[in-house]
Order: sequence, then C-alpha cells, then structure tokens
Amino acid sequence: MIAASIEDYRRAARTRTPHFLFEYVEGGANEEVTLRRNIEGLAGVSLRQRVMRDVRDTELSTELFGNKLSMPIILSPVGLAGMYARRGETLAAQAAAAQGVPFCLSTVSVCPIKEVAAASPAPFWFQLYMVRDRGFVRSMIDAAREAGCTALTVTVDMPLPGYRYRDIRSGLAGAPGLFGQLRRLSQALRRPEWAVNVGLRGKPHTLGNVAPLLGPHAGLGEFFAWVAANFDQSVTWADIEAIRAEWSGPLIIKGLLDPDDALEAARCGADAVAVSNHGGRQLDGALTTVEAVPPVAESVAREGFGNVRIIADGGVRTGTDVLRLLALGAHSVAIGRAWLYGLAADGQRGVEGALKILEAELRVAMALTGLRSISEINRDALA
Repeated sequence: MIAASIEDYRRAARTRTPHFLFEYVEGGANEEVTLRRNIEGLAGVSLRQRVMRDVRDTELSTELFGNKLSMPIILSPVGLAGMYARRGETLAAQAAAAQGVPFCLSTVSVCPIKEVAAASPAPFWFQLYMVRDRGFVRSMIDAAREAGCTALTVTVDMPLPGYRYRDIRSGLAGAPGLFGQLRRLSQALRRPEWAVNVGLRGKPHTLGNVAPLLGPHAGLGEFFAWVAANFDQSVTWADIEAIRAEWSGPLIIKGLLDPDDALEAARCGADAVAVSNHGGRQLDGALTTVEAVPPVAESVAREGFGNVRIIADGGVRTGTDVLRLLALGAHSVAIGRAWLYGLAADGQRGVEGALKILEAELRVAMALTGLRSISEINRDALA
C-alpha cells in the first residue's frame, strides 16, 4: 500500500484487523475525553513560521542515554502488539533498528523477550508493570538484563486498568468463556488475511512474558482476569528505589503528569520521566500531554534535575506534533498508536513507513520554523 500519512495507515489497519483488536488500540477510558483532547491539544499548538533562515542542512539526529538516535522518536510499549501482525513485536523491533530509533517491548507482549532479542538486530528497551508477585518483577528485570536491554521503563499509572467501554462492546473484555471466544472468532473470520497470517500462522497467541504465570494455553479472557487480579495497587516510591538498586542501566518512569511526581521520580534516581496519560486509556479527564509537559519540564530543571530527560507521548499523529512537544520541553517523543497502525496495515514495512512519514514531516516542520537541528528547538518555535 502507499500511505501518505499515519491516518492512511489507520484506515488500512481498520480494514485488515478484527474489530475487537482495532477497538482495543483505538479506544480510551470511559467517554474518551482525554483521548480526544490529546489529539486536539496538539493540533491547537501554533508554530512560529520563520523565513530566510538557510535550512539546507536540517539535522534530526539526537542523543539519548549516550546513544545516537536518527530522530527523537521512540516506539512506545504496546500490549498485545503481536496480535496485529504475525509475531508483531519482533517486526516492530526490526523496523525500529532499521530506522535508528529505540523500540520498547511491553511486559504483556505476545512475543517473549527472548524471541524479540533473538530477532532484533539492535538492543531494545523493556517496559515493566508492577504486579503483586515481586518474584515475577525481579525475573523480568533479570530477563531484560540477559536480553541486553539498554533501558528499563517502569509504567506507574496502572495500579489497575482503566475502564474502557470499547473493549466491553467489542467483545474483547466482559465476555468470558465460550461466548466471548465465538464472538471474537466470528470477527476474525471477517478478516481472512489476518485469520491466516496471524490467527493460524502467528501462534502461539499467549503472552510470552506472562505465560509462566498464566499457563501455556491461556487466552484473552485469562489475560484480562490476571491483569485485574495482579496489578499492584500498593506500589509506592520505595518500590522504584528497589528497582533502581537492581537495575544499573537507564531507568525511565512512565505515566507521570504532575510535577511533584516527576520530582519524586528524579529523587529516586530516574534517568528520564515519560510524561504520559497512557494514551487516554487510564483516567478519563486527566491532563493532556500538551498541558502536562511544560510544568513537568520546568519543575525538573528548576529543582536541579536538568540531567533527567523528558519523554512525552499522547496524541502524536504527525511529525509536526513531534516538533510541538519538543518545543514545549520534551527531549524526545514516544509514539504508540502511530506505529501500531503501520504494523497492522503492513507489518514491518508499515512500521518503517510510519517512521519515515514522521521523519519527513518533522524535517519539513523544522525547516519552515527556521530550525536546523533538534538542539535548536525550544519555546521560541511556538507562536
């Protein structure tokens, strides 16, 4: 397929993915107010167009944790990504490596960390959820270390999953047992290409990292039941300090919106904070990324934690959105739905295509705002 925008990949993903899976990635919490406002908030940030600036040699590369990135974009962890293309997480890791940007593997990925490590031509990051079984948490840290992961992302905004109407309506959740399986099967059969390439040839459809806890034949119903029962609501900053003591590499705390929480993360030894409302999938009515990034960035710098990197995600659909978040104070930008649409539409080529679109759009946006390098981007780029 020929895609000119992320929206093109989104439309293609809708026609190629079973309804319950498309609704899973598309949806947010409750009435999806925050989900919509993430996108609208970015679109509402006006840029300062400049002319006569000699922008022949625009440079998009940047550095993060001592590693050079081709552009300031990161592939966010997305649960169940392996259901959108055959062994999808391995394809995403390969695409990220080909484009010179980091890929972060989710705890609840379909492909286990060892499989992704064997398939990826470059090191990747690992994302950790805090569950009640601290032995499992430690085993995941050990697995990330053994796989050569270069950074650990701890997601802290999910003591329990958000309430998502779409997942209930689509049959992904709320329909346990045989009825739910038959409902999802009927939707899958309406997408014959997916049914063959992913449904049949993409097995096993277990959650590779969690399979030791759920059993080798656990399905989506067991997964959602496990999440509801095992995500830990008693997590405190002391748990982050314990992880910091166990993990010597770069540590990212993801899911922060409040400046005070960002400062706590910095005090616990975080190397970066990811300003995120989980793509609008947790607290409906929470701050948007556009609203949260400036005060977090200003607070962290003001309190003497200028070495802590700010990563932002939520609502990013264009390279211009990337420029907006960088101008608001982020050092790099993470994308979730944008790369998953590409994966669902066209596998590894789709992920690479999505990244190339964002790169082209970012390059044009920088040139038209008179910017030649990522290091030049600041609030002066905003109108």
